[in-house]
Amino acid sequence: MANQKKHPNPQQLNIELNEKEAEGIYSNLAIISHSQAEFIVDFTRLLPGIPKAKVHARIIMTPLHAKMLQKALTDNLAKFENQHGEIKIENQNPNTFPGFSGGAPKVN
Repeated sequence: MANQKKHPNPQQLNIELNEKEAEGIYSNLAIISHSQAEFIVDFTRLLPGIPKAKVHARIIMTPLHAKMLQKALTDNLAKFENQHGEIKIENQNPNTFPGFSGGAPKVN
């Protein structure tokens, strides 16, 4: 009789997506800060002619989960660019944001 290795069944994860969350929130700016224990990502959107932006979602995660998110985003961006071509960022200036002029936002 051949020696068979037992592979554990991958645990199935059921993720619930409510109707409100399924609509999504548009964001064109993420403000990221961190401490020794966590990363905080505030998602907002800048609109032309409006000098104030509201945070629409705040995500708090551990440094480990932030690193895992970075890896997942890097992997997915590479897949996207392989399929659709390189995403080009023009006029990259740390004091301006794509599509908008002016300085860095004031966070209240």
